[in-house]
Amino acid sequence: MMKKMRSPYSGSEFKADPGAPSAVAKVSLFAFFVFTRAVHPAIIDASKSINPDNGKKYFAYGQMTVILGSSFSTLVIGQLMALYHGGIEEWKSIWQPKAMVVFSIIGVIYAVGDYLEMASMGSLSGAAYQLLLQSKFLITALMVWGIRGTKQSALQWNILFLVMLSMCVYMVGDGGKGGGEIPIMGVVNTLMKVGVSCYCAVLSDKYFKEYKDEPVYIQLVRNRCAWFLSILILTLCDGETWQNGFFVGWDGVTAGVLASFTIKGWSTMYLLAILDSVLKNIGEAVAVLVIYLAQVALPNFDDTFEFPKFMSVMVVILSVTAYVAAGSAEKKAEKWDLLCGARH
Repeated sequence: MMKKMRSPYSGSEFKADPGAPSAVAKVSLFAFFVFTRAVHPAIIDASKSINPDNGKKYFAYGQMTVILGSSFSTLVIGQLMALYHGGIEEWKSIWQPKAMVVFSIIGVIYAVGDYLEMASMGSLSGAAYQLLLQSKFLITALMVWGIRGTKQSALQWNILFLVMLSMCVYMVGDGGKGGGEIPIMGVVNTLMKVGVSCYCAVLSDKYFKEYKDEPVYIQLVRNRCAWFLSILILTLCDGETWQNGFFVGWDGVTAGVLASFTIKGWSTMYLLAILDSVLKNIGEAVAVLVIYLAQVALPNFDDTFEFPKFMSVMVVILSVTAYVAAGSAEKKAEKWDLLCGARH
């Protein structure tokens, strides 16, 4: 008599992880994540001045000064935390040659991403910038397909292109800076920033897990060393940052931009260790709506509520959540097919 094959699947794959954070913790973290992602581009947009000649917005301060200041403050805070928690021995562990090389490479790439972010925000609103960041799903899918050979299902490809088309609808309706034209360079810089971020995400996911036993602040210091040096070199070569004076054009809002960059860097590192990728991706999509509503409601912005634009934002958000849900459904369907096949 043929022995019945034992199924490798028991059905427990579909149950929630008992060690996962509670619902209250997830909701709180999700709200904080959305808040940080919404405030960051919104405060950058609010820090712009208006050119009295043509009515267009621009940065009165050096765009890279806030990034340079944020990197420097992270370096100082991280090293102080190492000295406080582990003394001189933990501080010395930061400078391990092998780890420094790995995190320096990631830091240089992230520095390029910061440069592209500020360049794109010079011509895009906060909501438009955050909305264009959702193109990461399509870019990541193409990268994974090209590098690992991992394919998307037909349903996922359809939703990915729906996300891209809905973003195009928003950009056409937004009209760029109010002059009736789409800021092409702003869009290009944002898409390049997304490409850099996606590549960094792959590297970070690999090496941050490899050094997961070390405190996050140690990894941040290693990461920010090359980050800081790269931004410093860029500012020395751009002919504006140091020649015009480092703090020229700074005000309270500019200091808020610096704080936002710093908090974003720290919160991203800590939150990624707690939030799963589903909540992270949905949170970034919801941040688009939060930014748009803030720009309509707050007196610092001259935006007015427009129902077509609001609907465009909602289409993007729902498309993103549909794509995330489709990925989860596809994986569960594969497990179910294997389970049924093993039983037969």
